[in-house]
Amino acid sequence: MTDIYRVDVEITAPVYDTEVTSRVADAVANIFPNADLEEAFGEIRAEAHAMDHFSELLHRQEILDTARGEFFANREGDTFSFALKKQAAFEDRVNFSVGESDELGEIAVRVRVEAPTLEEYVDHIAPPTEDGRPIED
Repeated sequence: MTDIYRVDVEITAPVYDTEVTSRVADAVANIFPNADLEEAFGEIRAEAHAMDHFSELLHRQEILDTARGEFFANREGDTFSFALKKQAAFEDRVNFSVGESDELGEIAVRVRVEAPTLEEYVDHIAPPTEDGRPIED
């Protein structure tokens, strides 16, 4: 049986005067290729309903524990949020922005989980690990 996940992913990224709008859009699209992007004055907005490519990147980079920590640290009810560094995203890499704000600004991501539960969805995109390897059910 395949689980059905219902999630709303909101993505925003500022576009500064020193940046090229299309490069910021590319950074967002690299991490969330299925997102519907919209250019607004001074920012890129996007919406998605899946995080499969993002999950693949977390697995490939072997940063599942880091991701889980970020998701649960920034949880509020059925929603979790996190920030990513633009430059890394432009290079098709996930780099969480923690601590001081990045000089280029950050890609802000807000994920609201409708079904199943937030915990189950986090387990889907960033499963728990043991010795650095995902634990299989």
